[in-house]
Amino acid sequence: MGMHGDHDLGHTVAGWTGTGIAVAGCGLAGAGLAAASGALLAAGAAVTVLAAVVTWALHLAGWGKPSGPRPVAEHSWRVRDPSAAAGHPSCTGCRLAGRRPRAAVPHPAEEPLGARVATAADDAAPARSALPAPVAGPPA
Repeated sequence: MGMHGDHDLGHTVAGWTGTGIAVAGCGLAGAGLAAASGALLAAGAAVTVLAAVVTWALHLAGWGKPSGPRPVAEHSWRVRDPSAAAGHPSCTGCRLAGRRPRAAVPHPAEEPLGARVATAADDAAPARSALPAPVAGPPA
């Protein structure tokens, strides 16, 4: 257990590498801004964009992590993500790479005919609030 308890803070090779490159890019852009150099400013912006691309590539290679907490055995940043090759269900980076897990929502063309038939009772059912009923306070 670390300093922050048993929390998955998301320390990964992809995260650390991308952050390091982004910090260097921002420093380069800041130096360009201070020196009034458009070339340094553009180079800093390019390095910052490179940070995003490198982070994405490392995530797809399994050196990132899926959204949400990981199992305790995978909290170390040295552990590769075994589910990266198939894609993560709610990951924008995986969707951009064309990785869509099969266990996610079924495609409408794969549903059997009649699976989405709604009944009149479904439409007539009143919506229930998940909030508890208000409690009366003391008289004023």
